[in-house]
Amino acid sequence: MDLTAPIASSSVEETIEAGYELGKKLRPGDVVCLEGDLGAGKTHFVKGVASYFGVDPESVSSPTYTLIHEYSGELPVYHFDCYRLKNVREAFEIGAEEYFYGEGVCLIEWPGIIDSLIPEEAIRVDISHVSDSKRSIHIHQKQHE
Repeated sequence: MDLTAPIASSSVEETIEAGYELGKKLRPGDVVCLEGDLGAGKTHFVKGVASYFGVDPESVSSPTYTLIHEYSGELPVYHFDCYRLKNVREAFEIGAEEYFYGEGVCLIEWPGIIDSLIPEEAIRVDISHVSDSKRSIHIHQKQHE
């Protein structure tokens, strides 16, 4: 799968598979920012990434009300949902920066509110609705040395 070209997804399974493929390229300390409307498939994409690291995708859910879910896998997977944050100070209060520079992989839904905290080299994933059943996934990734 070419992760530099837009990925067409016609199902939840294909969105999960796209996440899994990105998971193969992630390393400790990587931060992935997920953008997209409500219902675009951000959490399904996270399920795919997490499954690459040995996390049961059925255990992955949106942390909308808890702000962060931590999953133990071959690498720790930290899943943030910033939708309900009012300001960047709230992210400081939960220690977000410590996660971003740790040994796990961070996946952040709705990163805009905390953009000033996110490492410059973060990978950006944009998921957009093409139709009710189709999505377009664009991955803008940094280059590992």
